Amino acid sequence: MDGRDWNKFLLPYQQAVEELKIKYKGLRTELKARDEYAPIEFVTGRVKKISSILEKAKRLSVPLDQIETGIEDIAGIRIMCQFVEDIHRVADLVRMRKDMKVVYEKDYITHYKDSGYRSYHIIVEYPIQTSIGSMPVLAEIQIRTLAMNFWATIEHSLNYKYKEKLPEDVKERLFRAAEAAAKLDEEMSKIRQEIVDAQQDFEGKSGIVRKVLNDIQGLYFFRRVREAAQFQLRFNELWEQEDIWGITELSGEVQEALLRARKGSAE
Repeated sequence: MDGRDWNKFLLPYQQAVEELKIKYKGLRTELKARDEYAPIEFVTGRVKKISSILEKAKRLSVPLDQIETGIEDIAGIRIMCQFVEDIHRVADLVRMRKDMKVVYEKDYITHYKDSGYRSYHIIVEYPIQTSIGSMPVLAEIQIRTLAMNFWATIEHSLNYKYKEKLPEDVKERLFRAAEAAAKLDEEMSKIRQEIVDAQQDFEGKSGIVRKVLNDIQGLYFFRRVREAAQFQLRFNELWEQEDIWGITELSGEVQEALLRARKGSAE
């Protein structure tokens, strides 16, 4: 083993993971703020453990002084999607970015592994800014559905237990489970529009409720206590009746009252 300081070595990769997570979480937030459908469900990330880096270097015959270029997934983020179609949309979003360079892509969805593993991998070169200047870091972006991720998490745990030498009966069961997960994704894709419409409808209602309550609190802030209390009572009644149309109309009234309160406070 070389005498490198592993803590210092991993610092750029840790920075890359944190920045990439922030950027793709921010992209999801931006799309939702624009009332657009967000193909990103959530984002996670990790830096490989030193033991995993050394094991992979040994398995791939990568010299320790060439780890930076020989092992491309020391830094990695995982972008989870609801539907298979979303994976391709996210891949397009990655390719469009100007703050990173796509090195190459591995499509394990169209051409899944013999084990049944499915996922879409993009290796990117991501420049981070350090105290000694810009430094390009290789990172892997994995894009997969929730079903794919569930299966891959189980497979990873079993491979760790059996040291990459799974018994044949376990392999067969895992493969059947992968096929079942793929079937689930296929069925979800068939009713994708119904699911998306239902989610957007729910989020729309949640947004209106949140806005009404925030604006009522705003009236309290401007000491329009009586007016705020009356709006609160009306909201409570409409909420009990599940009258979302009435709540939408109420939202307009509360917003107008809040605007008057702000003008009155400024005069």
